[in-house]
Amino acid sequence: MKLADIKNVYFVGIGGIGMSAIARYFKNIGKNVAGYDKTPTQLTNELIAEGIEIHFTDDCNLIQSEFNNIKDTLVVYTPAIPKNHSELNFFISNNFVVKKRAEVLGIITKDTFCFAIAGTHGKTTTSSILGHILYECGEDVTAFLGGIVENYQSNLIGSGKTVTVVEADEFDRSFLQLHPNLACITSMDADHLDIYGDEQHVVDSFNEFAQKVSSNHLFVNNGLPLEAIKIGINDGSDFQALNVKIENGWYVFSIKTPTEQINGVKFALPGHHNLTNALIAFAMAYTFGVKADKIVAALETFKGVRRRFSYQIRENKLVFIDDYAHHPTEINAVYQAVTELYPGKKVLAVFQPHLFSRTRDFAEGFAESLARFDQIFLLDIYPARELPIEGITGQWLFDKIENNNKSLVEKSDLIDTILKADFDVLVTIGAGDIGEMIHDIKIALNAKKI
Repeated sequence: MKLADIKNVYFVGIGGIGMSAIARYFKNIGKNVAGYDKTPTQLTNELIAEGIEIHFTDDCNLIQSEFNNIKDTLVVYTPAIPKNHSELNFFISNNFVVKKRAEVLGIITKDTFCFAIAGTHGKTTTSSILGHILYECGEDVTAFLGGIVENYQSNLIGSGKTVTVVEADEFDRSFLQLHPNLACITSMDADHLDIYGDEQHVVDSFNEFAQKVSSNHLFVNNGLPLEAIKIGINDGSDFQALNVKIENGWYVFSIKTPTEQINGVKFALPGHHNLTNALIAFAMAYTFGVKADKIVAALETFKGVRRRFSYQIRENKLVFIDDYAHHPTEINAVYQAVTELYPGKKVLAVFQPHLFSRTRDFAEGFAESLARFDQIFLLDIYPARELPIEGITGQWLFDKIENNNKSLVEKSDLIDTILKADFDVLVTIGAGDIGEMIHDIKIALNAKKI
């Protein structure tokens, strides 16, 4: 099936952050778009407001009639959908063209100049910065993103036909479906061990992805064992940040490329991990041929990604930050950023573990990273696509955290418990439905000040 022949695109699991970006893309180019998701969220509400019809009950009778035409309908699904899903099985059994999200991304990007952003951590922020740079610098780009970029209030930037930016997702090895021209790998930490089994298989998969481009078209953070263009901070990398300072909440620094040094660069996202994300985006755009001064101007205007060190309240006496971190390395990055910005302040971290398998596989790392905060509120595990694993609970993880100032909190009690706590900086952390609570937490904290 050629994309030009498609009139209708139906999404099974349309509310996923990656799925919804593709849904927006097809809507923008004039296709009929509709879909199913399990529960309403802020994101599904936004899609409905944009004219996409969505229902929340797995019922084939709710599929609109125009999507029953096999010849001109494409069905896209996410691997998170269970195998017994009625609508998905209806489309499969009736011989519709049914493809995973990653396959569709591969088809869309195959005939474009494709930037592919891979890594266990940093994909969304790096691809969002890069998409913003290319769009601001006038390139004919479409960026498919795994987060809502504050500048655009969307996970889709642009509607270009010649250049694409995509997150190369290692989950389910789906990044091997892509056809990159320039690629990066931000990190290769163990994750998704429910899919890969062990860390070596994760590394092997990233190595296979790296082979999709030549070494002078691959960008990696310095320290990764790959033949590539190296990125780092004060470490002699091919592209490196020098003279890094913090001024009024901004990073101000210089960038040394293989051929020149650019001074006076400003970037607003805190944390060394975000500084290297910005450097990778700079290096990829620079290598593509965008002028350095234009890239620097775009970096300064990047506002960030929703739920990536996202400020909800930023006042002298109270700071509330929300972050999507769901791996020990990511929690450590949040801790580094918040303590660099707010030295000596009391920091309360609220964490919702994501997946029973991830909690089991990285329990020691979670316990160690969480214990660094002044106070911890731990919620129970958000299951997402998984069934419970015997013995793996919030209480089990809680018992491993070596910090006397910790509490196991029910989600229904969280806001009241936060309001009674003593802290200067609140950080909510996790990839589950804690993200749906952020608005109410913010309202409650603001009401307490009155």
